[in-house]
Amino acid sequence: MQRFPLQPADDDGPVFNAPWEAQAFSLVIALYEKGLFSWDEWASQLGEQIAIAQAEGDPDLGNTYYQHWMRALEKLVASKGLSSAEEIGEKARQWHQAYLNTPHGMPVKILSADD
Repeated sequence: MQRFPLQPADDDGPVFNAPWEAQAFSLVIALYEKGLFSWDEWASQLGEQIAIAQAEGDPDLGNTYYQHWMRALEKLVASKGLSSAEEIGEKARQWHQAYLNTPHGMPVKILSADD
């Protein structure tokens, strides 16, 4: 497997840099296993997002891979009608605001109207 300078690894090989990367990876696998898209569709969408990022100047050192993974997942989910781009954008805004409002070291949670 090709190594990238900023890709985290241990003695056994590449590892996730943060918990959200593992969760994003697992989500793609779960949706694929449910038959919501083919592996060819996934690979095509991921490749497209990586190509876009490279064209925009991403040096492709391995540290941004899961950002491309998430963009590919968002695009595929929207194209399949599983969620709209607007719903995805709104949820991202909610998570961002929750992150900004959460004290360091505390779990980030989107609060409901009842909280």
